[in-house]
Amino acid sequence: MVVRVYDGTVGWKDESPFDAILVTAASPDIPPPYIEQLKIGGRLVIPIGDLFSQVLTKIIKTKEGIIKSDLCGCRFVKLVGRYGWTEEEREIL
Repeated sequence: MVVRVYDGTVGWKDESPFDAILVTAASPDIPPPYIEQLKIGGRLVIPIGDLFSQVLTKIIKTKEGIIKSDLCGCRFVKLVGRYGWTEEEREIL
């Protein structure tokens, strides 16, 4: 087993491309590295929204771009890191 501790919002380029990425923390938007590191036909599931509520979102990467589908409302912990919430935003409530 390989474990790597670092800013997960930048993905893991050395091990990409991935068939699937599952994000278990809320993000204000889709971190670009996640899309870049998916295979064509790969899937990304990520909660996207504001600090208080999000929409669980499914992304499929195609040769033409991405297909985005909203799955359901949800509420996750805040994503931290380069493409997550800023320290000031995380301090709200």
